[in-house]
Amino acid sequence: MRNSPHHTPLSYLRSDPECRIGLPGARFTRVGSWLSAAIAAALTTAFYGLLHLTPPSFDYVSDMFRERGPTPYFITFASAWCLTLLATKWMKLSLQQKALRYNVVPEASDFVLSTGTVEAVMERIHETVDDPKHFMLFNRIAIALSNLRNLGRVGDVDEILRSQAEHDESIMESSYSLLRGLIWAIPVLGFIGTVLGLSSAIGGFGDVLATTTDMTQITASLQGVTGGLATAFDTTLLALVAALTLQLLVTFMHKNEEEFCDNCTEYCQRNIVNRLRLMPFHADETPLP
Repeated sequence: MRNSPHHTPLSYLRSDPECRIGLPGARFTRVGSWLSAAIAAALTTAFYGLLHLTPPSFDYVSDMFRERGPTPYFITFASAWCLTLLATKWMKLSLQQKALRYNVVPEASDFVLSTGTVEAVMERIHETVDDPKHFMLFNRIAIALSNLRNLGRVGDVDEILRSQAEHDESIMESSYSLLRGLIWAIPVLGFIGTVLGLSSAIGGFGDVLATTTDMTQITASLQGVTGGLATAFDTTLLALVAALTLQLLVTFMHKNEEEFCDNCTEYCQRNIVNRLRLMPFHADETPLP
């Protein structure tokens, strides 16, 4: 009898950050876009609320976010969205990595993994997790074992595991699409802020030169030019720092996920392929169509 999610040592429903708040969890380390966007909007609002509480010594930083036009707001939101995605992916990856701690194949030296012992292994998987399809490692093993009776060679099982590993890596890579898009957009937003700032500065100064030759008014208009240049360069600086920081975090996260995929492959090789013995079919036993 299979355990309920409340009794398995490893439960996706209890541990996945999205499931814990009542939402359907995205597959493996993927993160739901709408939930992360909502969290990012809340974080952006809270951040700008805190800026009003900063001491005078932080006025320059506060002005960089609040007094440089609309672009810093979008940069902050995009950065918060990236950080939310990365934090959620980190929690999901930590959950997936826990699967490596469990050995679902009996460690007894006389145990042989074959068509006759598949059910015992599958039962151990369901005793360990609430649903193997939510865990990259156990999903890979379950797919290979469910096709075991149709296979005639150990190499066939190894091929299924390798094919599934490639599919899992593809899922992992696609989970970074939104992150990479946001990181690409942040410097673009910075350059847009630069163009807006320069346009405002040069346009305002040009209007003054076209309407007056009074040096007092021209000198006063230079203050507007200075403000426009501040908008231009500060938004670029803000965007580049944000993009650089986020790119480093994404690189670190991607490296950890690649290592996890490699560990899953090594686990399957050591505990499934190396323990597998396929026996010839009996006279009254034929492979499933």
